Amino acid sequence: MKYIIGLLAVVLGAFMVIKTQWFLENFGHSAWAEEKLGGGGTRLMYKGIGLIIIVLAVLGVTGALGEIILSIFGGLFGLPR
Repeated sequence: MKYIIGLLAVVLGAFMVIKTQWFLENFGHSAWAEEKLGGGGTRLMYKGIGLIIIVLAVLGVTGALGEIILSIFGGLFGLPR
């Protein structure tokens, strides 16, 4: 099941990177992104979100995401590093 969800997430992320204009037309501009990232910041934000989704999906499918999360936040819950 994790492979199917991971594949769907990679497809969604790739769609966000490739079809940024479609997301811009359907979800509109982000005032925050335009202010903080400059002109075209909304497009850059959608592409960045797409890339983050792809990376997280690949890490999740390979099992590395859990290890990374535990190494970062494990100390908060008393787990050894």
